[in-house]
Amino acid sequence: MKSSPLAFRQIEWWTITFIFLVIVIINTIGFSGNDNHFWNEHFAKVMIPIILYVGFYLIHMLLIPSYLKRKNVYSLIGFGLLIATCTGVFTTLLASSPFHSVNEFLKFYFNTLALYGAYSIAVLLVRNGLMPPKLRDYQFYNGLRLCLIFIFVTVFLFQAHPVITNEIVIIVFSLFLPLTLVVVFYYYKLIFSNYEVGKKKAARWFLVLLIVGGFFPFFAIGVDQNSEEIILVGVAITAFMLFVLFPISRLIFKKYADYLGQLSSLSHEVTQGSANLSFLKSQINPHFLFNALNTLYGSALTENAEKTSDGIQKLGDMMRFMLHENLQDKISIKREIEYLQNYLDIQLLRFGKEPNLELSIQIQEDFCEGDIAPMMLIPFIENAFKHGISTKNKSWIKINLRCMKGSIHLDVVNSIHPKKATEDPKDESGIGLENVKKRLELLYPSAHSLTIVANDLEHFVHFSLQLR
Repeated sequence: MKSSPLAFRQIEWWTITFIFLVIVIINTIGFSGNDNHFWNEHFAKVMIPIILYVGFYLIHMLLIPSYLKRKNVYSLIGFGLLIATCTGVFTTLLASSPFHSVNEFLKFYFNTLALYGAYSIAVLLVRNGLMPPKLRDYQFYNGLRLCLIFIFVTVFLFQAHPVITNEIVIIVFSLFLPLTLVVVFYYYKLIFSNYEVGKKKAARWFLVLLIVGGFFPFFAIGVDQNSEEIILVGVAITAFMLFVLFPISRLIFKKYADYLGQLSSLSHEVTQGSANLSFLKSQINPHFLFNALNTLYGSALTENAEKTSDGIQKLGDMMRFMLHENLQDKISIKREIEYLQNYLDIQLLRFGKEPNLELSIQIQEDFCEGDIAPMMLIPFIENAFKHGISTKNKSWIKINLRCMKGSIHLDVVNSIHPKKATEDPKDESGIGLENVKKRLELLYPSAHSLTIVANDLEHFVHFSLQLR
């Protein structure tokens, strides 16, 4: 009630459906008498509400939602006038029996159109003036909209007395409507809920109890008063519950339960996705740390202390990055590139003087603005160094990183060499590369492009990402 607006179009639809069903049922029960005029009058009192109901459905449930979707004013006005005219013509043809004159019916019909127009304008004003952020929550807005629906129905019933007698108004608001709400509540708590949890036997007993309890008072009074009409009313009400009220209530409750199930499923998926992201990040961090430490260890054995100290400093920067910024959802793209540059510098400490290795690194940072999820670029570079270098055969690694306005593009080409006998075939593309694919699916499902092509000599990666 507070956090979101109610589904008022559906509430309006079911309210009007209920009101017109009551009108048609009561007018149908009123069929009696032998003269033709009496029959024509009651036939008209049944058909006029049905035609008005069809006109309401066409305008309220089809035409207006279509306008809200397409914003075609001419279609709204044109089809609205057509539906109103056709409804008016058909009901006017039937109006001679229940109305004293055609002018009296036209007054009723145009009053109904004016009432619907006034209600629509009131709804528009309330929606524009009383919804968040103008108010703190939706509670006052929802309550006021429900009051407007009640006022609209009440005024309609009282001004439509030639077709709907005042007795019907009393029945609907003082007896029929409250009893219907009680029956619907009973149906939900004791019948629908038991069916949903598998207690079908209990649900059937509660259903039988409700039917008997609803029909028996009319039957007893009818027998006591020797009135078939009272018994007929009991039969009609029981039939209304079984074939109209219960199916509609079950449909509404079923949709509501499905809606809650979807919310629960989405919440579970979001929670699972968040857990997956945390797990993937925890996989990436140790992997890079061990790679960097192994690289520094090899450099310390072959180089002097100056280069080793430089490498240790860069490793410190990488560790600070992973301990702090890597845990954030988004970081600056420039900071991501800085981390990538540190990684490349550490790798060059080991492989920079390798005679069989050709390295080409181009990084253009001119338009690198915006934020990115951390550790999105490094797995592709790491994969190239892991699989693209051989101390015995000619090797090459070519890296081209460039930014355009709103996007970043990375191309990585590396040579391929025969796998070592001790190498795990499952580790062909590296843990980091598999993780970044999963993270892209979670974080950038429709904002990235990843192409990986390999042959006997080369492995090629093209990666593009739209920065938000």
